[in-house]
Amino acid sequence: MKTGISAQLGQQLHLTPQLLQSIRLLQLDGLQLEMEVRRALDLNPLLEVEETAEADARETLQELPPQDAAAVETAAFDELPESSLWDVPGASWHDGDDDRMQRIEAGESSDPHVRVLTRLALELDERALPVVAFWLEHTDDAGYLQQDPESLALIAAAQFRTTAEHALALRLHLLHGEFPGLAARDVRECLRVQLERLEGRVPARAIALRIVNDGLALLAAHEYDGLARLLDLDPEQVREGVRLILSLDARPGETLAPAPSGYIVPDVVAWHADCAWRVALNPATTPRVRVNAMQERALDQADASPGAGKLRELLQEARWLTRGLSIRYDTLLRTARAIVERQAGFLAHGDEAMAPLTLKEIADEIGMHESTVSRITTGKYMQTPRGTFELKHFFAVRLEGANVSGPAVRAMVRRLIESEPAGKPLADEAIAGLLARQGIHIARRTVAKYREQLDIAPARERRRATVTVLAKAG
Repeated sequence: MKTGISAQLGQQLHLTPQLLQSIRLLQLDGLQLEMEVRRALDLNPLLEVEETAEADARETLQELPPQDAAAVETAAFDELPESSLWDVPGASWHDGDDDRMQRIEAGESSDPHVRVLTRLALELDERALPVVAFWLEHTDDAGYLQQDPESLALIAAAQFRTTAEHALALRLHLLHGEFPGLAARDVRECLRVQLERLEGRVPARAIALRIVNDGLALLAAHEYDGLARLLDLDPEQVREGVRLILSLDARPGETLAPAPSGYIVPDVVAWHADCAWRVALNPATTPRVRVNAMQERALDQADASPGAGKLRELLQEARWLTRGLSIRYDTLLRTARAIVERQAGFLAHGDEAMAPLTLKEIADEIGMHESTVSRITTGKYMQTPRGTFELKHFFAVRLEGANVSGPAVRAMVRRLIESEPAGKPLADEAIAGLLARQGIHIARRTVAKYREQLDIAPARERRRATVTVLAKAG
């Protein structure tokens, strides 16, 4: 065997601790960032809260002159609109929390099971309430049954001198009641009940049900590509279904406990003023810290010693944190500004004006890597006059062969169906023809896909429903 020495050229990325921290700070959501900053303040005596954050921000954030109605300006904190803009109905993950708090403050029991029974006392007779209480007593903190419901029904039947069928019927009443999913046998049943109870047309409900029924393990593992293959769906359909599932309450038992309202606190706010769109960071989600200047100067003058060495390590960590926070805020603001500039049509006119937009396009515009844009837009929310949206919401796939986005075409499909003649519903092929007249050429099966995402029945079922309604009216 012959030995030798060879030279080889190559590139390798070395991630320094400072770079790793900057990357981690980018991907934290608002609550995680607040906890991270609090932990750093507790552990590092050289850090302190920056009391003049607003003044510094006004010096740092430069305004851009408005050019036209779609121009975007970077606003300072003191120019934020009235606080009512932050309070958007329906922006909560768990709508109704504030009503629940009002009831508790009014004297209602803080015991979650007592409160459920008090509510059900208006619907059930006195003999049924002990059975319902039995089901509640056999749920865990998340609201799931700790044993098989059939076995528990036999125990309840013997204990309360009723039948197992009646006990199971009361469980179903509880399961499908005001707190859907409570007393479910598992997470699959809990989510399925909540999906079925959603009122009206719910986009992607059918897809979400398929994911819950057949792909829950892949969903838990975040294997979205695997879900698409398993269910024979495209990635966009899977994302729509996953977003709907994530909006549900997988732990209904915890929802019963008294808790503050779950309103989303936006990271960025955008509003229209003086013929321009303006964008600013929300000061409530941008904690600012600084290195204590006096201690920093003292360390610079201190002699070498074990104690001083440890403090210098803390000083380096403090500088990394302040630098990482600055990078996060700058990246978030630049990204949000670029998104608003591209999606000004959507903000002004709604879904049909949603423009095609990719992570790469925003990354190229702000001069950063696509992965950086992905991190800074995950779990961050923007408050707009049209509502509160995750930054990911503004990215839309371009429809093949057209300069229009998939969400925009889906909104057009909904509008056409909502305005169809009474008794003469539009078939998918007819909708495709109407869109073609507007220069949007899509296949009939694509119309069917968007219709299913909107939870709208086919034309024959809509016609049958209309005939039924007319017959009853006659």
